[in-house]
Amino acid sequence: MTERAEQALRLHDKGYNCAQAVVCAYCDRFGLDEETAYKMAEGFGLGMGLMDTCGALTGAFMLAGLRGSKGTAHPGETKGQTYKTTKMLAAAFREKNGTYLCRELKGVADGKVRRSCPGCIEDACALVEQYLTK
Repeated sequence: MTERAEQALRLHDKGYNCAQAVVCAYCDRFGLDEETAYKMAEGFGLGMGLMDTCGALTGAFMLAGLRGSKGTAHPGETKGQTYKTTKMLAAAFREKNGTYLCRELKGVADGKVRRSCPGCIEDACALVEQYLTK
């Protein structure tokens, strides 16, 4: 496990949601202050508040946008590539865990927990390391 993944898990243990833990563990590497990162990611925990797409994975998506976007000076220019990156991150996460939906990861319908929140955070951090920090 990487140092950043360990940091993300410590943040989660302090009460950060899964998205906040991932984004805040890397915010300095992506030019974002932690307070803004924390606030920005708050609505993405618990699978975007709806047990939909895993919060840890959506944290990685936010980092993909920070890495790939050219910002408001070039509107629309980079979004296609960012979408490809998020699709690839989602596919890699699903390959490892069988799903990227929070409710399925937590076994809400069938009682079969596929991955814990700390495990999802570790997986999202591994994807950030592999695809976004090189």
